[in-house]
Amino acid sequence: MTSDREPHLTRRQWLTSAAVIGGTAVAGGSLGGILHHSQGATTASSTSDEPTDDVFFGHVREPFYGPHQAGITSAIQAHASYLGFTFHPHATATDVVRTLRILTHDAALLTQGKGALADTEPELAHTPARLTVTVGFGPEFFDRAGIPHLRPPHLAQLPSYRIDRLDPAYGQTDLLLLIQGDDPTSVAHAARVHTRQIRSFAQRAWTQHGFSYARGTHPQGTTMRNLMGQVDGTHTAHTQASDEHVWLRDSDGDRHVGATTFVLRRIAMTLDTWDEVDRPGREDALGRRMSDGAPLTGTAEHDPPDFEARNDLGFPVIAPYAHIRRAHHPDPTVRIYRRAYNFNDPPTPDNPHTTGLLFGSFQRSIPNQYLPIQNRLAELDALNEWTIPVGSAVYYIPPGVREGQFLGEQLLT
Repeated sequence: MTSDREPHLTRRQWLTSAAVIGGTAVAGGSLGGILHHSQGATTASSTSDEPTDDVFFGHVREPFYGPHQAGITSAIQAHASYLGFTFHPHATATDVVRTLRILTHDAALLTQGKGALADTEPELAHTPARLTVTVGFGPEFFDRAGIPHLRPPHLAQLPSYRIDRLDPAYGQTDLLLLIQGDDPTSVAHAARVHTRQIRSFAQRAWTQHGFSYARGTHPQGTTMRNLMGQVDGTHTAHTQASDEHVWLRDSDGDRHVGATTFVLRRIAMTLDTWDEVDRPGREDALGRRMSDGAPLTGTAEHDPPDFEARNDLGFPVIAPYAHIRRAHHPDPTVRIYRRAYNFNDPPTPDNPHTTGLLFGSFQRSIPNQYLPIQNRLAELDALNEWTIPVGSAVYYIPPGVREGQFLGEQLLT
């Protein structure tokens, strides 16, 4: 029998405690990881009848207003939807401004957990889970907006590479919306709201969905693995280097301060043939160990690779064709800020390229930073044997805004 001095749990309290304990286990298997997110996290012994945000993360918000748009150098989210839009032929420069006003207004609400204007399902917006909406302009946008003289001179289509097998279905568009978040429901809701709100002025040309690690499955800061099993993007430029490598400055024009440029490449993977390669062959092609991402000349992922090291036979430890060597440019100013997501779409009879990487690159200058790296990779990269670029587009990402402004206002007013 239960002593009068022993606590007695009701069925509701027992279920609540079990839910909190189970949520903690799924969220990372380590209470320390959760406490790092929020000091003073409520434990499973709390008398509260509801789970805490420290466990479920749904109400965590990313700031919308600021000198730069969110979703660029912020910690990568678990889910992403890239939406490409083209303006209707009848759309005027005034319609372009209206489109940007609507997008800005709705994004400012949705990212903060509020329903958008005339939102028919506002409840879907209440848990944003670090939702961000980043807006970009394609090269032709500046013509449609009546400001061709303000288009950055380096914003142009990439050159044609022999490795490309580009599908027009994933080609250049006038507008880009990059919607990211830790909850696929809020991401999907934001995509639907934005598409519905601007359909009088623009139509969606394509949608590309991507994913990274689910929040809580790995310690914060863990480098994502792509679907070839590789630790992907170890040498991405750090946020503290962003002012130099990412953002446009006064010398680029007063109206462009705080902006950046973005390259989106859809890279399909031929995993069936990759499966035939043994581990030493994979590591030779990559220049890194598959187990932990360390360079073949190092012991840990972030060790700098030694491109001069040679083996007992006198051959380079990191081969001339290894991806890590080809992606490394000898000029230290040639750096990009990389933001990539996996994709794994349902296969179709006429499209075998349904698995791969949505490779995103932010940089101040596409010709001075991105192209030198891409040229080296296209020329001689062993991974080209198992990867195929099937989509390509470039965008100008305007600066962030203050409350009351709209994205692109410094260009259009």
